[in-house]
Amino acid sequence: MKQLKNHPYHLVDPSPWPLLGSLSLFTTMMGLIKWFHLNSPNLLYLGMLTNLLIMYQWWRDVVRESTFQGLHTYKVTMGLRWGMILFIVSEVFFFLAFFWAFLHSSLSPSIELGMNWPPKGIITFNPLEIPLLNTLILLTSGLTITWAHHSIMENNYKQSLFGLTITVMLGFYFTLLQAYEYVEAPFTIADSVYGSTFFMTTGLHGLHVIIGSTFLFVCLIRLYLNHFSCIHHFGLEAAAWYWHFVDVVWLFLYILIYWWGS
Repeated sequence: MKQLKNHPYHLVDPSPWPLLGSLSLFTTMMGLIKWFHLNSPNLLYLGMLTNLLIMYQWWRDVVRESTFQGLHTYKVTMGLRWGMILFIVSEVFFFLAFFWAFLHSSLSPSIELGMNWPPKGIITFNPLEIPLLNTLILLTSGLTITWAHHSIMENNYKQSLFGLTITVMLGFYFTLLQAYEYVEAPFTIADSVYGSTFFMTTGLHGLHVIIGSTFLFVCLIRLYLNHFSCIHHFGLEAAAWYWHFVDVVWLFLYILIYWWGS
């Protein structure tokens, strides 16, 4: 018989996912090395597949604990809020490093670059074409996710579902446009420090957009299944915070790299 607890905290049950997740990540890293050196991606595919399976089952357990077992009390939710806030702060410093690299290289271009920025031979993107369209898409998605968040707080299920659906569609549309931009790019990641910093920064932001879109898509499924209410919707709130962070990073990225840096 399970003992009743006399505290508001959630002591998680023993789970196989942390151990299996670390072994799966190790397999993925070994697969990357095998792919780089032997041009054989089969171990990488295996690692990525097991990663996806473990993530699905781990997060399924978290959803079950919060939604159906009622284990996410006010104290637990506050801990999750602070965890998400600190995670976003760490992401801010992560991107700060890449912006620093770009600014350092552009404000004091070395003699190898011809003391010129952008370096000679680099044809930059027109900031008034696809980059501006992507900016409008992300700003609009910021409005729609706020609409969805405020609608669920007001117990308006239909408007929340509609706003979240539009946000997910805009997120995937952004990714498609960025993929098209990469295919049409007149320079590569190997083209001097400009190419390196451009593709590293925009590529990492693009990865964050994909992660955020997936996060929002899972929230959309949960909202459709009535997992959220006006007083219990931290999953959606955390996704909204993350998406606003992605929006703000893109604004800095557009101004610094696409507009000022070109």
